[in-house]
Amino acid sequence: MSQQRKQQREEDIQLLLAVKAHLGTPNVSEQMKPYVFQKRTDGLNIIHLGKTWEKLMLAARAIVAVENPSDVIVISARPYGQRAVLKFSQYTETAYLAGRWTPGTFTNQKIPKFMEPRLIIVTDPLTDHQALIEASYANVPTIAFCDTDSPMKYVDIAIPCNNKAKNSIAMMYWLLAREVLYLRGALSRTQQWDVMVDLFIWRDIEAEERAAKEKGEAVRETRQRRKEQYDEAGNEEQAEGVANEENWGEQDNWDAVPEAEGQPAQGWE
Repeated sequence: MSQQRKQQREEDIQLLLAVKAHLGTPNVSEQMKPYVFQKRTDGLNIIHLGKTWEKLMLAARAIVAVENPSDVIVISARPYGQRAVLKFSQYTETAYLAGRWTPGTFTNQKIPKFMEPRLIIVTDPLTDHQALIEASYANVPTIAFCDTDSPMKYVDIAIPCNNKAKNSIAMMYWLLAREVLYLRGALSRTQQWDVMVDLFIWRDIEAEERAAKEKGEAVRETRQRRKEQYDEAGNEEQAEGVANEENWGEQDNWDAVPEAEGQPAQGWE
């Protein structure tokens, strides 16, 4: 392994540590025992990130070996992985299936969504077990992100990692996509990939909008209570200041320059 490759390996492992990709579950399946580094005092099993990185490189080589990228399908039934598989397929030109699995996708030629992949990647062997079963019927090789308690049945290449946390899932797909681009020659190893891992992280847009709306309502209620208190105390100046704060918050165009009607703004040539 070259010095540059060793440095990249160390940097990637630091990234995996930052997103806690090494944290497993208290339970360990028999086939996942070789990937466990040790067990913490609180009962959690620690995944060996050196083996995680090696399996990532192996999986990237398997993906690049498929001549047509669209014959590779990335699958995630869990919400935390749906944005990651979408972004992975976008940058690697592969196909993806996010959300509820349609039975017969790989086995029933009569359904509209019938597909014949040459390789599939699943986010969690537990939630995506139906895809793994159908892939075994069609003799399709499989890659899976496996936690310490994940079943390894029908999995050809297991990548040990924390597949429960959204940040860990996003980082794993980001590293895998980057390595695929490196191997295809679309990206040089001497340059950094300009795509941020944040794009792969799942976001609950509706929850964020609700939180922002609730925050705005709380601010308005606080201002209203302050205004009522100043009115009761007879402090009209302070009450007027609170009212002006509300007007500032409702102003949309902050770049607009107020001008007198029919006259140019002062200081503008």
